[in-house]
Amino acid sequence: MAKTKKAKPGKKREQRTSDEVGLDFARAWVEFPDPADDEQVFRCDLTWLTSRWTCIFGSGCQGIQAGRADDGCCTLGAHFSDEDDEKRVAGHVARLTPEMWQFHDVGTDSGWTQLDEDGERQTRRWKGSCIFQNRPGFAGGAGCSLHILALKEGREPLETKPDVCWQLPVRRTYDWIDRPDDTRVLQISIGEYDRRGWGPGGHDLHWWCTSATSAHGAGDPVYVTYRPELTEMMGKEAYDRLAELCEDRLATLLPMAPHPADPKPGATTRP
Repeated sequence: MAKTKKAKPGKKREQRTSDEVGLDFARAWVEFPDPADDEQVFRCDLTWLTSRWTCIFGSGCQGIQAGRADDGCCTLGAHFSDEDDEKRVAGHVARLTPEMWQFHDVGTDSGWTQLDEDGERQTRRWKGSCIFQNRPGFAGGAGCSLHILALKEGREPLETKPDVCWQLPVRRTYDWIDRPDDTRVLQISIGEYDRRGWGPGGHDLHWWCTSATSAHGAGDPVYVTYRPELTEMMGKEAYDRLAELCEDRLATLLPMAPHPADPKPGATTRP
């Protein structure tokens, strides 16, 4: 996961732009057993998954660093989740061409990875942002060159991009739960990757989309638009069960604990 500068110990602060709602509000969670594994349960944030959030990269995104709106959340580069993640991405990088990747010559000549200040591997930062990010005006298209590769090949972008890039802004965490009858179960939580997900330094981000009203106006809810990603993170059977629960929630006239950044009932949403 890309990292941000840590806030000073003991100092609590929450920076947010004028279109961002606060981080503390009521949420509706649902828990259900994993249909494919009786030793796992899913705990899912229905408030987030039925919200109308959508990525507005290139169409209103303010970026996580002031003055670099065109970067979106690519400013810091992407940390690899493990060696397999990096190896998988490398296989797709090998198919990128200069027509798809603006910094192809730099990346192939002197490398596209680097070590961060803690010695962890990540994509290389070049000219202030991830080396795979094509800048506005590039003939092959602005945005992630690995994303562009996936679309050209008829793939889902989750196949070609680092794990952290295709999972955001959905957050998956794991917790072992000890039950009163001395049994143990792995709880997998699926929720919103808000500012706090980045750690203390998340409060220093210039802007973050999940709580921004400007990014909440999609025609379809997150569980629909992120079906491929959620299916990859949960498995098909679990995703299908989640979709049923989300549909049940949306079928009610006034769902409990709606996302405060969502449009108010009756407001027009994006198609």
